[in-house]
Amino acid sequence: MIGDIVLVPFPNSDLTNGKLRPALVLYEDAVEKEITIAYISSKIPIVLSPCEVLVTRGTHSFEESGLIMNSVIKLNKIASIKSYLIMGLLGSADEAMQAEVNSAVDMCLKIRRTGKDSPNGSLRDITE
Repeated sequence: MIGDIVLVPFPNSDLTNGKLRPALVLYEDAVEKEITIAYISSKIPIVLSPCEVLVTRGTHSFEESGLIMNSVIKLNKIASIKSYLIMGLLGSADEAMQAEVNSAVDMCLKIRRTGKDSPNGSLRDITE
């Protein structure tokens, strides 16, 4: 299941409801019967962030994905949902896409120290 591109009701960020969309399975928890998924959108930004992986027509990755439009995998928009919410299997991430996703996950989700003793930032009081 990891690496599959599935159709799921991806939750809105305010958790009010969700929309049926394609998503990439990043992790499967068989004990809890949950999957962690990354949002896939056909709205492609002009400039990609390090948290986005482009999947375009004419590439092997696109053909394997089962997607019907050029799309972007948004690794900064992830959710954990119950596995039974999967409405269908569209395709899967080939090795090239997996490598791109793994690299983007490393860039996007790496915890970086940003505090007053860090050369690049200041620590903000979360109670402000």
